Amino acid sequence: MLKKKWMDYIIVYIGCIIQAFSITCILKPNGLTVGGITGLSLTLGKILNFNYTYIYYSICLLILVCAKIFLGTREVKKIVLLSTTYPLILIGMNQIKFNFLSDTPEKLLICIYYGIFMGIGTGLVLKKGFSQGSSDTVAKILHKKLFPFMEISQVLLGLDITILLISGIVFGKTAVLYAIIMQMIYSKTISTVLFGFGSSLVKVVIISDQIVKISNFMKNTIHRGYSIGTVVGGYNKVKREKIISVCSLREAMLIKEFITKIDENAFVNIVPTIAAWGREDGLQKLKEN
Repeated sequence: MLKKKWMDYIIVYIGCIIQAFSITCILKPNGLTVGGITGLSLTLGKILNFNYTYIYYSICLLILVCAKIFLGTREVKKIVLLSTTYPLILIGMNQIKFNFLSDTPEKLLICIYYGIFMGIGTGLVLKKGFSQGSSDTVAKILHKKLFPFMEISQVLLGLDITILLISGIVFGKTAVLYAIIMQMIYSKTISTVLFGFGSSLVKVVIISDQIVKISNFMKNTIHRGYSIGTVVGGYNKVKREKIISVCSLREAMLIKEFITKIDENAFVNIVPTIAAWGREDGLQKLKEN
């Protein structure tokens, strides 16, 4: 247990180092900016002609204090470790003065590199359940105190847009477009780190009068597990059985084709699933390696 805990910390700080490398050796040397606390720090650093890493650290400490005041000790415990140590890694990496892409004049390629590296670093941190208490914590505070009528995701989006608009004044309008591209690649990379490259999974819900035949097909032909429950019609109040399963998109199409042949009046609902864990073939194991 202790060994696993230390391995988690090692992976988290490898992620932090990759993040710091992305900012100091890709983003900053090429005159680009992003949303969030990083973008705000870079913008203020350029306006004030001051080292942005110290501004980043100051903002993180301010967020930590605000989280304690407005969100309580429980929220602070989630972010205190990386809020105080990650900025130190960023300050240290900033001393290297190295442009990883000095031979790459194409800004779009630089955006792709940054999005991938930063996404990998952030994904490693999130995969182990840690948080750096950046703009997401600010969004929680604003949601609680000023915008309780909005979703936290909407507050976070508004915060990032505001920071990007300010950054656009300093770095130029083109930099904002590049920031959006980087954010898209960054988000996709995080999802890949968290959930892998595996085939797309879907959740299938089936309501039919041929439940026995469908369940036999799923069990004996495509070898896919399922659950059977009951559902009551909202209009006629009739109770019917339903099948629920998580499978690949290909398997869902095979199930649909089979149902089409035996019950054209069946209800089939296929919903994309980000990830599913379990012992069944095709699913990720719940126990971490």
